[in-house]
Amino acid sequence: MAAFPRDAAIEVLDVGAGYGFVTEELLRVFPRARVTLQDYSELMFAHARRRLAKVADQLTYVLCDLTDPEWTQRVGGPFDLIVSAIAIHNLRDMKAIAACYRGIARLLKPGAQFLNYDIFRQFGGIESHIGLMQETGMTRVSRAWDEDRTAIIVGHGRRKG
Repeated sequence: MAAFPRDAAIEVLDVGAGYGFVTEELLRVFPRARVTLQDYSELMFAHARRRLAKVADQLTYVLCDLTDPEWTQRVGGPFDLIVSAIAIHNLRDMKAIAACYRGIARLLKPGAQFLNYDIFRQFGGIESHIGLMQETGMTRVSRAWDEDRTAIIVGHGRRKG
C-alpha cells in the first residue's frame, strides 16, 4: 500500500515496532529505506536488534512511551512513511490514542502516508479512528482493508500551501 518505487531511499517510522517484524518486511519491499523503530520496551528492542542485525546500519532505535508528550521530538522526522501494526490500541484510552495520532500527523512530510494496522473495534471502532485521524489534519483518510477484528487505515500528511 505504500506508494514508492522499490528502490526509494525513504525515511520511515515504525510506531510500536516491538521485535521488528514490520520493519523486516518493510525492508524486503524497500531495501534502501532507513527506519526509525519506536517502542517502550527495551526487551522487545533486544529481539529486534538480533532479528535485524544484518541491516543495522539502516536503523535507529528510539526507546520512548507514546503517552509521553515529548515522544515525537525524540523520534526525529519528518518521515515519508509511518507504519504501525497492532500497537496503538494498547494505549487503551481514546484521548491518548488521539494525542498519538496528532503526533504522527506532525511527523508526516506533506502528502506522506501513515499505514495503521490495528484492532480498532476494541477502542472506539474504525470510524472513530478515521475521525480522529481526520481531526489531526491528515488527508484522504480511509479504510484500506478490513477483516473481522483487524483493519488498515491509511492517512496522508497535509499538502504544502
